[in-house]
Formats: sequence, C-alpha cells, structure tokens
Amino acid sequence: MVSLNLTIKKGRNKSHKMVEFNVREFEKLAALFGMFNPEFVKRLNKAEKDIKAGRIRKINSLADLEK
Repeated sequence: MVSLNLTIKKGRNKSHKMVEFNVREFEKLAALFGMFNPEFVKRLNKAEKDIKAGRIRKINSLADLEK
C-alpha cells in the first residue's frame, strides 16, 4: 500500500480546499492512478487532438451530459 502525506488547507470560501504535496508525493499519486501507463498517455494525446480539432463541448454540470 502506498502512503501519501498531503496537507489540506481551507480555500477562499467554504466550497474550496487546497491540497499540497511535494513532487515525490505527486509521482506516487500519478502511479496510483496509472498515469504512467502507456494506454493513459495514448488517450491523453487523443484528447489533446480532439481539443485542438474542436470536438469537445464545455459543460457546467454532469447533468449537461444527458442533453
């Protein structure tokens, strides 16, 4: 099991929080989420191409996905 040392601070208002961690902690988190997986990198590159080609739409809420 990977342990992470995170600092959580209050944000500008009640709904905002700040999470702080160092680079080593970020690398652990990235590895935990599979961000070093070649498939993830391939999908990330595809998403960047979709953004540049204008094949995305902005949403304000997950409810917008039902439209």
